[in-house]
Amino acid sequence: MTDKSPFPRSLFSRRELLRQTGQGFGLLGLVPLLAAGDNIPAAAPLPLAPRPPQFLPRAQRVVHLFMNGGPSQVDTFDPKPALAKYHGQPLPNPNLRTERKTSGALQSPFSFRKYGQSGIEVSELFARTAQAHIDDMCIIRSMHADVPNHEPSLWLMNCGEGRMPRPAMGSWVTYGLGSENQNLPGFIAMCPGGLPVTGALNWRSGFLPGAFQGTYIDSQHTDVQKLIENIRNPGLTPDQQARQLDVVRRMNNRHLADRPGDPQLEARIQSFELAYRMQTEAGEVFDISREPEPVREAYGSGPIGRQLLMTRRLLERGVRFIQLYSGAGQPWDNHSNLAADHKRLAGEWDVAIAAFLTDLKQRGLFDSTLVFWGGEFGRTPVAELPELSGRDHNHYGFSMWLAGGGARGGHVHGATDEFGFAAVEDKVHVHDLHATLLHLLGFDHERLTYRHAGRDFRLTDVHGQVIHDLIG
Repeated sequence: MTDKSPFPRSLFSRRELLRQTGQGFGLLGLVPLLAAGDNIPAAAPLPLAPRPPQFLPRAQRVVHLFMNGGPSQVDTFDPKPALAKYHGQPLPNPNLRTERKTSGALQSPFSFRKYGQSGIEVSELFARTAQAHIDDMCIIRSMHADVPNHEPSLWLMNCGEGRMPRPAMGSWVTYGLGSENQNLPGFIAMCPGGLPVTGALNWRSGFLPGAFQGTYIDSQHTDVQKLIENIRNPGLTPDQQARQLDVVRRMNNRHLADRPGDPQLEARIQSFELAYRMQTEAGEVFDISREPEPVREAYGSGPIGRQLLMTRRLLERGVRFIQLYSGAGQPWDNHSNLAADHKRLAGEWDVAIAAFLTDLKQRGLFDSTLVFWGGEFGRTPVAELPELSGRDHNHYGFSMWLAGGGARGGHVHGATDEFGFAAVEDKVHVHDLHATLLHLLGFDHERLTYRHAGRDFRLTDVHGQVIHDLIG
């Protein structure tokens, strides 16, 4: 069908309408300003270009080992011998509140022993990590969150807000620092076998520009082509694809010139160009077959080891923030059969973490890389009915640890009560953790803000304080 309209396009934008009509003396002054939009700009500036922090940092990059589902603190990093004394009996604590019906105390099926010069007690579940690195780890035994539910607790841990998803911490970090490699995403989230609870909301950029959103990788795959779809373009030579992209870039920039300040359009253009740049480097960085066999064996052959080995390779190439999940859903959510499930999960992580931290030290990356481990909350010291073989959710007290990047090694911070239910000494809220992590990266958490909807937002909302005892 032939278009018989006298106009090249069927609709005018507001910019075009004002420019072509120019009615009234007041509008005449707008004509030269609006005409400036006709000049097609060069390629948009790279939003992930490296930027300096607010003050001298201790860490330059972050790795978040997320044990989604909530590991048990009394079975990992917070020994409670009193549970053996009261095993199967009600605890003498009338204020112990749980989400579901529970019974008496459940002693840990795992033994604890002291490791390193610091003599910190750790469960047998993480014996390899403790034996090799405990003197470089800061164990926080007094974490607490807001509610005993997965979805809001994941959002709180990832985004600093449990009621609605906001920009993830990785988005805030890349917003503040950019990235050291423009051919790879600055923020990557890996989860083998699917998505964690609430999916991509855990690494979304929210009201921050879309370029700061996390890039998801299903680390279950061993084939690079499946890890990142369309990473290679067999139909075009690199020169042909470069010329093709140049044409698309010109069209996109003309489109953007007619719609200045459109964040979704800008994000789409940046994502398109990043996808092209990734083809030059991502195929190599995710191909762990290039690593010597002894290195691959040290990490283990499963998806957890593979994603940690890929993480080390990404860190070497300047990726700023990497988040690793245990798997789809909430693997650590062991309401029953905790002894077997925790042992299986920890077995995969313990081998890989020990190898990863050793690798960082040998390559000179440990002191500048902040690694932190933990779930969205912990678990109860009492058994959950009816099976009496697992533990319920517990946000009143749980454990996390930091290593590298300025964290205080060989240190235990805070404590829960004698049964491991609630934090009672030197309590650390998730907002405090975020404030401290940003401080190690060279940011005042109250000054790293973004203007949105008439107010200045930040990762810690209106809360949080830096816990200096966590800093070495």
